Amino acid sequence: MKRVRSSLPPRVLRKLTLATCFMTASSLAFAQDPQSEELLEGIQDGEKVEITLPDPEKQLPLDDLRKFTEVFSRIKDAYVEEVSDQQLLESAIKGMLSDLDPHSTYLAPKDYEELEESTSGEFGGLGIEVGMENGFVKVIAPIDDTPAQKAGVQAGDLIIKLDEKPVKGMSLEEAVTLMRGKPGTVLTLTIMREGVSAPIEIDVTRDIIKVTSVKSRMLDNGYGYLRITQFQADTGGQFRDALKKLESEHGADLDGLVIDLRNNPGGVLQAAVETADALLDGGLIVYTEGRIQSSRLRFSAKSGDVMAGTPIVVLINGGSASASEILAGALQDHERAVIMGTQSFGKGSVQTVIPLDETHAIKMTTARYFTPDGRSIQATGIKPDIVVRPAELTELDGQPFFTEADLSGHLEGQNEGEGKAREQDGSSEQAQDTVSMVERDYQLRSALNLLKGMNILNRRGTTSGEGNAE
Repeated sequence: MKRVRSSLPPRVLRKLTLATCFMTASSLAFAQDPQSEELLEGIQDGEKVEITLPDPEKQLPLDDLRKFTEVFSRIKDAYVEEVSDQQLLESAIKGMLSDLDPHSTYLAPKDYEELEESTSGEFGGLGIEVGMENGFVKVIAPIDDTPAQKAGVQAGDLIIKLDEKPVKGMSLEEAVTLMRGKPGTVLTLTIMREGVSAPIEIDVTRDIIKVTSVKSRMLDNGYGYLRITQFQADTGGQFRDALKKLESEHGADLDGLVIDLRNNPGGVLQAAVETADALLDGGLIVYTEGRIQSSRLRFSAKSGDVMAGTPIVVLINGGSASASEILAGALQDHERAVIMGTQSFGKGSVQTVIPLDETHAIKMTTARYFTPDGRSIQATGIKPDIVVRPAELTELDGQPFFTEADLSGHLEGQNEGEGKAREQDGSSEQAQDTVSMVERDYQLRSALNLLKGMNILNRRGTTSGEGNAE
């Protein structure tokens, strides 16, 4: 018995031609799979032959396609307002993607541009962090060395007009859209400032704003703090630079580091990998699994821990998602850091941006990611090693205790007076601000205390081991 690919009966040919017209690339791929083929019997030149047809279940459903065209036609003819073909087709594309999962979506030109800005960390704007207060845009803080700071915009200013447009009634997104724009263009801000009775007008010339995703400061003598607000294309480099800056300020290697990933929504996968690579001395960081070969990836760290094993505490919460969870999970599985806080968000999927043309793209979920130990984070999140929930502490003012130093005629202590000297050290405004931040933030205070305890134990272990030989 032999197979043939031509001279089919007309009825079979018509069906096969109709099906082929609606095949997609994926359908053709299935047709080439021997397991998805169906054998039909036919007659050619008086001899019985087998005809191979694709599995109908692997082809596009013709009845549903007819239904789609019927709905399309009825909307075109009968909707209360005229709708263009382009609008209907884009809505159909959006529907196909949005019904898959919350993270797959169609990117129109504006959405595509905003995505590129958020991942690159650069956009044309004024350089201010803003929020809403009583219907007006409130300046949280001007970013250092930006047009807004240079023009005199101050934290706490209330923006009441953007050029000639009143802000009252606008959403924050609408106001931000108006503030962003082409570099070199001027925007007039009308603001109200505390202590000034009349509105102030400030002309600000837009420029390219580079958003720093890593912020650093010293918490205490020898203990550093790095906050990663989101993972952008250059976050890995910013992380290494911030570490060097902290060590330079301290004048030596750090005794401990807090990495704050709370409310970090994620971002670029490669940036999280680079950050983990800086802290790991080799080994797997993360791997992804998907249906297509290109979505199955493995990322490993190169040899060399830039902190040489210095204790690290990573803070996470329910707002820590995606790339944040990749970093926390890798450091947790390698026992490189203590994870503290509350359970993370649980976004363990990878989205790929697929450009359709210069201005349109689709963002589609193509894989799930797994920690080095094979844990899927999807819908479960990273569970902290030590659960510490946000809290407000009120210190009790008890009756003061009298000590030996309060007794008249007491013997002078060897280190008497050093305590006051230490209290006077670090009395600068920045030091006081850091103390205030730690006091207000219970989770951060807990992380710092844990680092201090780990450092004390490490020192005692080193001291007790000196001079011992086996």
